[in-house]
Amino acid sequence: MEQASFLRDRLLPIGTVLLALLALWYVFVVVLNAPFERDQAARAGGTIGFMELLPKTMAQERPVLPAPHQVFAELWDTTVNKAITSKRSLVYHSWITLSATLLGFSMGAVLGVLLAIGIVHNRAMDRSLMPWVIASQTIPILAIAPMIIVVLNAVGISGLMPKALISTYLSFFPVVVGMVKGLRSPEQIQLDLMHTYNASPAQTFWKLRWPASMPYLFTSLKVAVAISLVGAIVGELPTGAVAGLGARLLAGSYYGQTVQIWAALFMAAAVAALLVIIVGIAHTRVLKRMGART
Repeated sequence: MEQASFLRDRLLPIGTVLLALLALWYVFVVVLNAPFERDQAARAGGTIGFMELLPKTMAQERPVLPAPHQVFAELWDTTVNKAITSKRSLVYHSWITLSATLLGFSMGAVLGVLLAIGIVHNRAMDRSLMPWVIASQTIPILAIAPMIIVVLNAVGISGLMPKALISTYLSFFPVVVGMVKGLRSPEQIQLDLMHTYNASPAQTFWKLRWPASMPYLFTSLKVAVAISLVGAIVGELPTGAVAGLGARLLAGSYYGQTVQIWAALFMAAAVAALLVIIVGIAHTRVLKRMGART
């Protein structure tokens, strides 16, 4: 019964949407790549029919929009057929980006939690700091990332740390907002009960506010870890990096290798999905350990 429900409620809808997107993708492959083939035929002094045009749009070396099988073939070639230490391996480039992502995510999570604690327990910080936290995210990361890279390079800081700081800048915000909401989630009657026990502010925090904020924390961490990866990739673009998923995207754009660009994008999406799944597993285990129903 549960298996039938899983197939009907989850697998079937997701599979239907994926198949529809795949079909739409192939349609746009033909539409966007056809002008090049028609132009080539016209230059040769001939015309090209649809049945001849169709396979050629699916196998161009530098297509406007690569076909799904081209992207998956590139992914297979750069992950399975290449050694992970090779600079042509997407696994190698993913690790370079992932290292900056994890460092930036860790710093952003700690910073976000500390700011949230201060905002919840200090009225002055709530009134003064919270608006600045929100305003900080109105600055486009593409505008501020080059400035961060240039300033840090000027003081002798390069390599991993500038990319990690950009990830930190992006990832701390959802953690702050989520934890402020979580730490304030206990109802007044629960706070009054702690007061009748003559609990200190520290005891109220550790025994009531902190456990109540766990669902909000892990939900925020799922957003933060994904956006940290985006920050690390963006941080690689203005530096002219030679390694990392951002460098792979940059090299693809320089030489018009759209298949390489799409493969790197899919790899980045897979890494982000994996990170979110890991945070989700930690979320489930922590709540189960706390006695919550899962």
